[in-house]
Amino acid sequence: MAKKDVVLEVDGLNVDFWVDGVWVPAAVDVKYSVKAGEVLAIVGESGSGKTQSSMSIMGLLPRNGRASGSAKLRGRELIGLSQRELSDVRGDDVAAIFQEPMTALNPVMTVGSQIVEVLRTHRSMRPSEAKDRAIELLRMVEIPEPERRFGNYPHQLSGGQRQRAMIAQALACDPTLLFADEPTTALDVTVQAEILQLIRNLKDRFDAGIVLITHDMGVVADMADRIIVMKDGRIVEAGDANEVFKRPKHEYTKTLLGSVPYLGAYVAEADPSRIPADAPLALEAKSLVIEYPKQGRTPAFRAVHGIDLSIRAGEIMALVGESGSGKTTVGRAAVGLLPVHEGSLIVAGHQLKDASRQTLQQARTDVSIVFQDPGSSLNPRWPIGQSIGEPLTLRMGLTGDALRNKISELLDQVDLPRNYRNRYPHELSGGQRQRVGIARAIALEPKLLIADEPTSALDVSVQARVLELFRDLQREHGFACLFVSHDIAVVEQLSDRIAVMKEGLLVEQGSVVDVLTKPQDPYTRRLIAAVPVPDPIEQARRREAAAV
Repeated sequence: MAKKDVVLEVDGLNVDFWVDGVWVPAAVDVKYSVKAGEVLAIVGESGSGKTQSSMSIMGLLPRNGRASGSAKLRGRELIGLSQRELSDVRGDDVAAIFQEPMTALNPVMTVGSQIVEVLRTHRSMRPSEAKDRAIELLRMVEIPEPERRFGNYPHQLSGGQRQRAMIAQALACDPTLLFADEPTTALDVTVQAEILQLIRNLKDRFDAGIVLITHDMGVVADMADRIIVMKDGRIVEAGDANEVFKRPKHEYTKTLLGSVPYLGAYVAEADPSRIPADAPLALEAKSLVIEYPKQGRTPAFRAVHGIDLSIRAGEIMALVGESGSGKTTVGRAAVGLLPVHEGSLIVAGHQLKDASRQTLQQARTDVSIVFQDPGSSLNPRWPIGQSIGEPLTLRMGLTGDALRNKISELLDQVDLPRNYRNRYPHELSGGQRQRVGIARAIALEPKLLIADEPTSALDVSVQARVLELFRDLQREHGFACLFVSHDIAVVEQLSDRIAVMKEGLLVEQGSVVDVLTKPQDPYTRRLIAAVPVPDPIEQARRREAAAV
């Protein structure tokens, strides 16, 4: 086998940001190389420097950032190039796949025109030639009906299709180097598996070097040839993927690997008898139908089709499925945010079908919700103490010292310092904001808590701490919980039972042990098989088995 050429060589790279009159280091003395056809994974938590060090190579730092050191693309120095020179490099020799395609793609341009723009900027092509090439690229990334999707806007595509469109745009000019920044974090586990396989196939086809930036060790095990681990802006460990996974040297690497949810690791701990069979029902749905009403020319859409579901007091029921399966719709209906179209939905003793405003207000005293994105669910103009205290004032009439004492008690319960009550959401990390969301949700001692993807946007180690906190609070307060997620490896750690939804239908439900070890429905088996495991050898074996 011919020796692969070095595509990128980084040596002594430093990244700093000008903050409050001083230069604050974000990456220090970063050194690595990437060969053609190789995947180098850069892993670490938020703030480790993995993204900013990579963005600096493409010249995409914000105005208060600076980079020094060396980053050579096939021998050409990139650090210090002008923006005009970098514009010629970006999209042609170097391309990027970003975490959130909805913000990376232009919302007022069709996906096809955005690919055409890249092609005509870097290649001498007529509009008709560029369109044909764009459709070919959309077909290459396996978007269905590429001729029709060429004329669609980003919001008209699903999350997985948007990610595929962005990959098509990134590959338009056959780049030498591809940066993939958390390319699957926001995707369902089955879509994630498809995107990873797509990137793997395209890597072999184009022989490009790939820098994979992620905190998901399952994705790293699936994709990476080599790994570097970053913490506080510095590389603390580097090596072959098998070596890092099997024999990690640095304590931080061991902590990261120990935090990864491993499918099947908690099945033995499940206790089917934990919840008495005669425990009162916190939620009971019978023949539940939920529709989104007609809006203008858009017809009514039936999101949930006649499902039966029950949760007993003190029980955690996981509701899993892909985007569009209806799982979040059920959670929102349970807190009265969506009307019940047909059937029955009784929550904490309150019938929500045709419920009056007064009944809904009473039900919401007994039901709380933790949202997926705490940053958008907290008022940015309020200190977090006010956000936590608002339901206490509105529902219980607490003010003054009584309110302050209760807020302090809630901060203690979610392991946040009491003086954080005066901080604003933007001054907290993602994990800390999620703790605030949990504190606010348990403030009124709810009988039922709806947790809607509460850890999907968090780093793996932060996710582990939040899940442990959630489990402790549930045991302490005894609330029933509907835990909505697409990640079976996460819900396994918490749940007593699992219900699986697909296209608005419940296809399977049962105890954690039964669903994970003896899944009955083909869709459930596909969900379980798609979960990446943090072991390169096992992940390679599973890929080969799936291909047979």
